[in-house]
Amino acid sequence: MRVLLIGGSGFIGPHVAGALDRLGHEVVIFHRGKVPAPREILGDRRKLTDHASALRAAAPDVVVDLILSSGTQARALMTVFRGASGRVVALSSCDVYRACGVLHGSESGPLEPLPLTESSRLRTVLQTYPPERVKMLQQVFGWLDEEYDKIPVEREILGDPDLPGTVLRLPMVYGPGDPLHRFFPTLKRMDDRRPAILFEEKLACWRSPRGYVENVADAIALAASNDRAASRIYNVGEAESFSELDWAQQIAKVTGWSGKLVTLPAEHTPAHLQWPGNLDQHWTIDTTLIREELGYCEPIAREDGIRRTIEWERANPPPLDPRAFDYTAEDVALRRR
Repeated sequence: MRVLLIGGSGFIGPHVAGALDRLGHEVVIFHRGKVPAPREILGDRRKLTDHASALRAAAPDVVVDLILSSGTQARALMTVFRGASGRVVALSSCDVYRACGVLHGSESGPLEPLPLTESSRLRTVLQTYPPERVKMLQQVFGWLDEEYDKIPVEREILGDPDLPGTVLRLPMVYGPGDPLHRFFPTLKRMDDRRPAILFEEKLACWRSPRGYVENVADAIALAASNDRAASRIYNVGEAESFSELDWAQQIAKVTGWSGKLVTLPAEHTPAHLQWPGNLDQHWTIDTTLIREELGYCEPIAREDGIRRTIEWERANPPPLDPRAFDYTAEDVALRRR
C-alpha cells in the first residue's frame, strides 16, 4: 500500500513513517524539506491546493494528514484527494470534547461524565483557545492557522460521501522532540535538587490522557493500514489517564529524585504554579475501541518512554522563563504550609 504523509517530518511524523515501513507499506512524505525523506514531495501545507497535481499523481491508497488545523484546511484536503485516494486519516485531539470547554470555562453547566468515549459530547463553542493562546501555539507549530479547531476538521473528514475518512483523537503526546516540553518543568526542579515540588491540590489530582510518541505513531499507522477504520473515530492514548501528581511520581522514580511532592490549597500556592480553569473537570478517556477493533497495544513500555523523554529533555532544554521557576516564592509557600 502507498501512504502519503502530510507533514511527516515533525514530532510524530517520522515515527509514523517508520511504523508504516515496518508494516511493509510504501511511504511518500509531503513536507517543506527540512529533513530529507527517501520519497518526498516538497511544498507548504498552508498552500496545499498549489501542489494538487503532484499530490494526486502520487496516487496514494491512504493519505494521513498529521497537521490539520481547521475546517478550511480539511475541506481543501478532501477536494484535492477526492477521486485520487481511497481514504484519508486525520489527526484530531481530545480537546474536541465538551470536557475541554468545561475545563477552560467556555462551556457552562455540569461536569462531563467520565471516561470520555468516542460518543461523548463535543464542545458547543468553537475556537478551542483564545486568539492570544493560538498566536503562542503558532510560534511552536508553524502549520497552525487562525481558525484552529478540530471539530470542523472532523466534520469535513467524516462528512464526505465520496472519500472515506478516519479520525484519531490524540492525547497529550510526550517523547523526544516534544515541542511543548511537557516534562521540563518537573524535571528541571528535580535536576535542580529542589527539596520539594509544589502542586495546587486540585491540579495534583487532575487527570488527562497522554501517549508516548512512538506508541501514538503506531496507532496512526495501524489505523492507516486497516480498512476497518474507514468512517470511524478512535481515542488514542494510554489505557490509564494518570494525574499530574502521578506523572511527577513516575518521573521521580526514573530520575532517582528523593525529594517530596507537596500539595497545597489554592490560596497558599504561588501564582506561577496555579492553572486557570475548572480542575474538577478531568479528561479521563476510554481507549477500548481502537484496542478491540484494530488490535492496538503500546510497543514501548511507559517507563522506557519516560526515560527516553527525560534524556532528550536534558539534552535539549527550552529557553528558560525565570518567572516559571520562582524558587523563592516556592520556598516561602513551603515554609508556611
